[in-house]
Amino acid sequence: VAGVDEVGRGAWAGPVVVCAAVADGTEPPEGLTDSKKLTPRRRSGMSGTLRDWVRDHAIGSAEPGEIDDLGMTRALRLAATRALDGLTVAPDAVILDGKHDYLGAPWRVRTRIQADLSSVAVAAASVLAKVHRDSLMAGLHPEFPDYGFDTCVGYPSPTHRAALAEHGPTAHHRMTWSYLDDLPKWRHLRKPRPERGGQIPLL
Repeated sequence: VAGVDEVGRGAWAGPVVVCAAVADGTEPPEGLTDSKKLTPRRRSGMSGTLRDWVRDHAIGSAEPGEIDDLGMTRALRLAATRALDGLTVAPDAVILDGKHDYLGAPWRVRTRIQADLSSVAVAAASVLAKVHRDSLMAGLHPEFPDYGFDTCVGYPSPTHRAALAEHGPTAHHRMTWSYLDDLPKWRHLRKPRPERGGQIPLL
């Protein structure tokens, strides 16, 4: 059974990242929980422990251009499929955090709200995905220091908003998203959303 969780769905910049993790059946590391309940320092330390603890894990992502082309639902499925395909052995079943099954066939999926608080495999996936994506976004900071990617990791912080208003979006921004409507200098850059089939709300 693989636990699957995503991070970056609500960000304005950067990829959406999905981790698939298979627990090894032993006692989980002390303090393992939903990544959002851990400090950055604690998450970082926990991720190193988890890489040794899990039986298997893999990361998949969908880049901003893929999100724009496909819509978030299909982009999530693409990222999750890439993660699951990266496992050494295909899982018999998947526990998916949340209430919407964005994976579907051929995977046998069970959705569970707040699965990262009840499944050690999903909690591990949550931490590993978050640390991986945060590292990717921090790596963009030297090239784009005004956007604060090292701290906001692509989410709409005041620093990020101010940089967008002044400098406009980068190649790492999602260009179909409505934040561009609030940027008079840059709203002409907004791309049309994909067909409705790729934009099923995931609330």
